[in-house]
Amino acid sequence: MSANARRHRKARWHYMWRSRGTAYLFMLPWMIGFCAFMAFPIGWSLYLSFQKVKLTGGGLFSYEFVGLQNFKDALFKDNVYPIELISFFQQMILMVPVILIFSLLVAVMLNQNFKGRFIYRAIFFLPVIFSTGQVLTELFQQGAGNVPFLSQYGADAFIKENFSPAMAATITELLGMTILILWSSGVQILIFIAGFQTISKSIYEAVRIDGASPWTSFWKITLPGIKPFIGLNLLYTMVDLFTFPFNPVMEQIKLNMFNVSTGYGYASALAWFYFLLIIVLILIILWFLNRSSRERRG
Repeated sequence: MSANARRHRKARWHYMWRSRGTAYLFMLPWMIGFCAFMAFPIGWSLYLSFQKVKLTGGGLFSYEFVGLQNFKDALFKDNVYPIELISFFQQMILMVPVILIFSLLVAVMLNQNFKGRFIYRAIFFLPVIFSTGQVLTELFQQGAGNVPFLSQYGADAFIKENFSPAMAATITELLGMTILILWSSGVQILIFIAGFQTISKSIYEAVRIDGASPWTSFWKITLPGIKPFIGLNLLYTMVDLFTFPFNPVMEQIKLNMFNVSTGYGYASALAWFYFLLIIVLILIILWFLNRSSRERRG
């Protein structure tokens, strides 16, 4: 390697460290924790997905390599997993836009200058703090995720009488998820508020002098200015719902994990198939977001 090439390589590494070094240092604790506690379980689950795992009489496990058979069974023989997967994706299509719109509206209100706004921001963020481990499990086991007024006050019957079956099912499903939508909006609200604060106030003052209404300012300035934050919230919401411990796909994976006829191997295959679907969907969305960003710059 010539001296010029070495100097060029050294300069490139120096520039990368100056521009990204701080970010890498902040990521270092997570990377250490990932390698220490998650890398081996992830690799082991991938290994198990190609195995037929059985519990022997002595309390030990036996492993039989079956290749892609677990994945084939999940797609073509399992009568529950594909249906739960399709049903959950349909719920996602309904819930993600509702969560984003609700978060955006609340963020617009909480971004206004009024007394006590920090208290209201904390109130909307509290579910994020409480939704951990045993607390979340206990709440949902006691029915905290359901909205009782639909049946108590005859709202479900009213909806079925006044709307088509498909529309009634959609409305009832959304209303039934009200608690979950409120529960899942805390982080998104804060991200939107952070996005609003990146837009200079002088821009709003200039358009106000030109006679623009608040509605026009929102559509022409605020919404285009927070498009990157909308994309970030879209990805966060999808990942949050995909990994929510009580979604039907995760429940099905857990049921198969403790089922004698299927076991850890088949459950690992279900989990990896679910993971690959999530990755493909996220990559598609990232491609669209990057394409939109390039078009705006170009």
